[in-house]
Amino acid sequence: MPTWTPSAALSDNLRYLLNEWDPIGVADLSPDEYDCMLAPLFQRLQRGITRAEIGEFLWYELEDHFGLDPVNHRTDAMADRLIAWWSAVSPAPDTGGTPAT
Repeated sequence: MPTWTPSAALSDNLRYLLNEWDPIGVADLSPDEYDCMLAPLFQRLQRGITRAEIGEFLWYELEDHFGLDPVNHRTDAMADRLIAWWSAVSPAPDTGGTPAT
């Protein structure tokens, strides 16, 4: 089975959501700052992981990758937002597994 690759529109949408969250406060200066999280998030969302697992991933990224204390960065709220977004754009059962753009 071929590996799924998100469309440019989906990538742009996810980048927008991450930049709105902007835990390190640099999205205005560096709009691609969080691009390192795009592929891992898409992989997780595509697999259908839970909100808690998305929250854990965000927590880990903030702490270990960006060197932040994740306590005050609302990782659970961002996980909720990502799950809601993915639910709106993810594939319907009859589309053959191709997410909406």
